Amino acid sequence: MSKTAAPGTSVQLYSVRDAIAADLAGAVARVAEIGYTQVEPYAFHQRTDEYAKAFADSGVTAPSGHAPVIDAEDPDVVFDAAARLGMGIVIDPFVPTDRWQTADDAKRLADRVNELTVRAAAHDVRFGYHNHQWEFTNKVDGRPVFELFAAQLAPEAVLEVDTFWATVGGADAPAVLRSLGDRVVAIHVKDGKVSGDIATVLPSSESALKVPDALRAAFENQMPAGQGDVDVAAILAAAPQALRVVEFDSYAGDVFEGIASSLAWLKENDK
Repeated sequence: MSKTAAPGTSVQLYSVRDAIAADLAGAVARVAEIGYTQVEPYAFHQRTDEYAKAFADSGVTAPSGHAPVIDAEDPDVVFDAAARLGMGIVIDPFVPTDRWQTADDAKRLADRVNELTVRAAAHDVRFGYHNHQWEFTNKVDGRPVFELFAAQLAPEAVLEVDTFWATVGGADAPAVLRSLGDRVVAIHVKDGKVSGDIATVLPSSESALKVPDALRAAFENQMPAGQGDVDVAAILAAAPQALRVVEFDSYAGDVFEGIASSLAWLKENDK
């Protein structure tokens, strides 16, 4: 009998964003052909009908998705779209480093996430946040500001830990996952070099999509799971309950081959 990946294995469609922009349905179909049965779309509220048709045609589901909700004027638009797509978890993927500087910042963001968690629940959706490196690099009285934030979240609020970015930020990612426990409903599985420009150059404060050339080049040093500096096996063991979401911020080769390699590695190593 062939081995299969853990039941909760997905892929962030941002990894194949160029293909999504060119042909959303074709890109989703290709991801399904690789062997993914679950996907994590981004900005899904902007193309809800297209995603719904592509998911139905390709036989994939979207248990989670990314959208900018924390600063949204009407968050219910996002939660409505999530419910239409059968999505149980909505994650805001980006609040820039300048808003993660102080204890007051951590409280302000936690309060906002808690408020949105209540609004999401009205749509039968859970809500949470996804980190980059600065939430761990930035410290208040010697503690990562992410810790202060997480400690003030309501029990119903959830987290998706990007284990690569936590590692880049100097965190012991497995220890972070163990400390957060079941609050972590999903993890981003990615690998690559964790030092150099990728650790020190930040994206625009306007958007994670706007990055300097140095950071864009550093993204291309990302690798399929098990091939880089991140202890992916220890991370998986520390969060057995979490949905595994493969992601590349960028990739020097064919990104579809990259996500296929990560899926193959997970099938062999996610025990």
